[in-house]
Amino acid sequence: MKSKQNHYRKAILLLALVVGLIATVQLSSIKHHELKDITFNENVFKDAALKGQATVLNPTQDSDQRPTDVELIEQTIIEVPEKELTFQDHLAIQAELRLLSDVRYDGSYLKIAYPMGDVPENIGVCTDVVIRSFRGLGIDLQQRVHEDMKRNFRSYPNKWKLSKPDTNIDHRRVPNLMTFFERAGASLPITNDPMDYLAGNVVAWDLSQTNGSNTKGKSMLHIGIVSNFVSEHTSNPLIVHNIGGGPQMNDMLFDFKIIGHYKSEVFSQE
Repeated sequence: MKSKQNHYRKAILLLALVVGLIATVQLSSIKHHELKDITFNENVFKDAALKGQATVLNPTQDSDQRPTDVELIEQTIIEVPEKELTFQDHLAIQAELRLLSDVRYDGSYLKIAYPMGDVPENIGVCTDVVIRSFRGLGIDLQQRVHEDMKRNFRSYPNKWKLSKPDTNIDHRRVPNLMTFFERAGASLPITNDPMDYLAGNVVAWDLSQTNGSNTKGKSMLHIGIVSNFVSEHTSNPLIVHNIGGGPQMNDMLFDFKIIGHYKSEVFSQE
């Protein structure tokens, strides 16, 4: 009974994700977060499909011929004809797929396999959203971070008083991911312009500081991924993250002080 409920829940979430993408995101907002006068509706979607700009899904297909979750979302995106989905677009889609997961917030230290190790799929923290999204594209941040830490251990924060790298936890800590992205040449300027935060960018915050505030308490670091969606109210890109209630997507980019902004496309060239 529980597995059937989870199946229905995932189906509803996926449907909402697809419908929201069609209804609220304009053509180039998927690529550049720019709003156009045209809005998505059923006729626009069909017209675009007839012109070869989108794929129409056939609900009568046999179940074994139906697209996977990733294919379903990618096919529902109306692409700019002269451009294919980039690595960053694919990463944003992987992050959005995390919304289908039933995850309880739990940052407990656990022994996990290496490489490609993961905590149980029903638990996780903010870093696990990033790790699992990258892993969906074949990039193992557990291994990448560990290999870099082995060679450059002193370049990483040592607030945990460790004497050597630990494959069980290093990649699941925000300061270590920030250091790894910086060392990989992924750093981008931190601005207050939403247009600078493209789908697939990784962003880190200090939750102890609201945006524009000089008041600072004990640092509480957080990390997430910019989605393919923008807010219809603010035009800010929506963020996929786990801030305590499992993976969610909302308009929180500028709610807290941004302390890191990274492009993920640097890993597409490897």
